[in-house]
Amino acid sequence: MSYRPERLAEAIKKEVSDMLFQQEIKDPRVGFVTITAVEVSPDLRAAKIYASVLGSPEEQKATMEALRRAQGFIRSELGKRIRLRHTPEISFKLDTSIARGVRVTRLLKEIEGRGDNIHE
Repeated sequence: MSYRPERLAEAIKKEVSDMLFQQEIKDPRVGFVTITAVEVSPDLRAAKIYASVLGSPEEQKATMEALRRAQGFIRSELGKRIRLRHTPEISFKLDTSIARGVRVTRLLKEIEGRGDNIHE
């Protein structure tokens, strides 16, 4: 079992996060984005980049569209920053796990608040 896909995934995650943090992607639709994970295929030819986007569903959709339109730029930048024979094809996927976690936490606190009334 090779650790190379995992190492490449971490390198891609770092570089794409840096690009977003330094605002190298000039599209104004790119809102507050966090790269949460990267999955690289065993042959290192494809990478799925999972992004969490803060905002309304419309803002999330606009940000994901902007990231998809910037795929070529991001891929070429990755090719310059990470030494590889072939730069993987990249795709972006919306990661909603953080939003789900926040919702579950809110619901649990709501239930906990109601629990105080039950014991009366």
